[in-house]
Amino acid sequence: MDRRSFITKAGLAGAGAAAATTLAAPAIAQSSPKITWRVTSSFPKALDTIYGAAETMASYVREASDGNFDIQVFAAGEIVPGLQAADAVTAGTVEMCHTASYYYWGKDPSWALGTAVPFGLNARQINAWFYFGGGNDLMNEFYNTQGIHAMPCGNTGAQMGGWYRKEINTVDDLKGLKMRIGGFAGKIVEKLGVVPQQIAGGDIYPALEKGTIDAAEWVGPYDDEKLGFQKVAPYYYYPGWWEGGPALHAMVNLAKWNELPKNYQALLSAASAAANGSMMASYDHKNPPALRRLVAGGAQLKPFSQQVLEACFNASMETYGEITASNPGFKKIFDSQSEFKKDAYLWAQISEYTYDTFMMIQQRSGKL
Repeated sequence: MDRRSFITKAGLAGAGAAAATTLAAPAIAQSSPKITWRVTSSFPKALDTIYGAAETMASYVREASDGNFDIQVFAAGEIVPGLQAADAVTAGTVEMCHTASYYYWGKDPSWALGTAVPFGLNARQINAWFYFGGGNDLMNEFYNTQGIHAMPCGNTGAQMGGWYRKEINTVDDLKGLKMRIGGFAGKIVEKLGVVPQQIAGGDIYPALEKGTIDAAEWVGPYDDEKLGFQKVAPYYYYPGWWEGGPALHAMVNLAKWNELPKNYQALLSAASAAANGSMMASYDHKNPPALRRLVAGGAQLKPFSQQVLEACFNASMETYGEITASNPGFKKIFDSQSEFKKDAYLWAQISEYTYDTFMMIQQRSGKL
């Protein structure tokens, strides 16, 4: 994609392009000052697709501003640990971060709604909610209380349900299971007897190998393959019901955002939106061959049973009831997503689901 063509189509040139020839050089300099920012990522460079979304965003901004707005990307740990990225933005340690909002749900469960909650919106739905359903405004109403302005900047799509050392056939099989599972989802599975564990990505494999944990979720085939889980936990379950469409965000220190010239604000917003779509497309390209390789390497694909999914759904609804009863901020955002989801699935089952199901049947019968 030609980056400048993209920015033009995003509305950042338009009539201003013609007027630019009449502007004196000092006026141009004032509207496009030289600025250098740092963005700290919550992800290592090894997770090239997730980490890469921040680089994509920064590259669009840099090239479209002729290098005047330079955003430098740093991997997790180079400035602050990955799970402290948003805190660093709030504190003003860095101007920006690229992170998953739900990492900070322990401070307030409202953080989780910016990324994904169990049985929440899928990737297309959450983007529709963000951009056209009032989601960006609602989330920024909350983020602003944390000293942050945020923009969607990436999505993995529905994730896998994780790797298990034993089969999970019934709800009873979850009892006592020591599982590495992120944040909010751990609160749900705990109701079903799972013992959630918070373990960094690089420590998951040895923990599974030694039997310190019995199961672990990560992302999906492309990223999971890099960690070699199929060698120590052969059962690969789906779907990751706790992450139906997890969104990442570019988060900006609110004071720094307000100081930006309006054209730079628009540029950064457009670049984040471009990176958002690019990351999802990249995973859609990379996951199919990675899944084939995992299965060839010994992974045994298993769907969660309806009984297990129903139990997890009911535990999730119970948890939401508890939180909304005491947290009006969470309730406001959650209710908006829930109402949006009703109509989204009403429409999806008519066209998308019917079409995709038919095409999947053709694929399974070898006709594609």
